[in-house]
Amino acid sequence: MTTVTPSPELIHPSLWLASQLAHGRGRVVETGYPALSAELPGGGWPVGALVDLIVQHPGVGELRLLRPALTGTGKRPVAFVQPPHTPDGLGLSYIGLSLEQMLRVKAPKTADALWSVEQILRAGSCGALVFWAHYAQASSLRRLHLAAQSSETLFIMVRPLAAAQDASPALLRLALKPSADGLTVDIVKRRGPSCAEPLAVALQPTPVLQSRHARLWRGSFAEVETGGQRKEVLA
Repeated sequence: MTTVTPSPELIHPSLWLASQLAHGRGRVVETGYPALSAELPGGGWPVGALVDLIVQHPGVGELRLLRPALTGTGKRPVAFVQPPHTPDGLGLSYIGLSLEQMLRVKAPKTADALWSVEQILRAGSCGALVFWAHYAQASSLRRLHLAAQSSETLFIMVRPLAAAQDASPALLRLALKPSADGLTVDIVKRRGPSCAEPLAVALQPTPVLQSRHARLWRGSFAEVETGGQRKEVLA
């Protein structure tokens, strides 16, 4: 008599074969980039979980990468916590957001920022939350991940490349590096086999970067002259 072994996900949704991508347990948001979606469990950004974007420096293109996901939140607010520079209205309109839809939190201390993020996640009022953090302890990451699990919020943390060496409860971790056409994406962690080759993701320049008055500043932010004054804005 032949015994049929059930597939791991039928035994428990948290189980999967090491040689295969895990099936998404919850809702995902389409990335807008087919090659990237094909490499992610469930085919998109997981909702109600911590997602790590690890960058060389803020502004390499993380918001342009997230553009399709952020516009998929409908009319729900999108929270930016500790953005490295003031978001620009022109750039926000390019990714489909209005200033009225955006909630910006600039906290004086890291502890205040972590508290704010946790409260936003537990309230569940925002469709997406992007948190730029220089450093967070493992205990803080676990608290935020647990808070995200109780919500229907797309929760993204943007952290320095050095954080790739640290353990994280994040379901998904991607390392982003700038390239000529957009970004090179290394999948640091996912529920499935390791990804041997980095992915090339082409990004459309924002109107700010296309402007003849704009120039790249340290390869990450656009410096724009307005009214005789210069200001740095997220690119």
